[in-house]
Amino acid sequence: MVEAFVLIQTEVGRAEVIAKQLAGLTGVVSAEYVTGPYDVVVRVTANSLDELKSTVVPSVQQVAGITRTLTCPIADGARP
Repeated sequence: MVEAFVLIQTEVGRAEVIAKQLAGLTGVVSAEYVTGPYDVVVRVTANSLDELKSTVVPSVQQVAGITRTLTCPIADGARP
């Protein structure tokens, strides 16, 4: 399994609505709207890096109102 955080900037005032839309997508583990330089942080998972790049991240990027994304694959899979 491959996991990543996707940091998302949205159109003004759309963060909460977009986070709720993203939460229902395949591969999305969690979606939260936040404050700071990014508006939404999404944790995604896929079976492989190829699937992450070709399927999961593009489905996130296609949601209306998203203006920019930054995908950060998780390098350390350590769990508490």
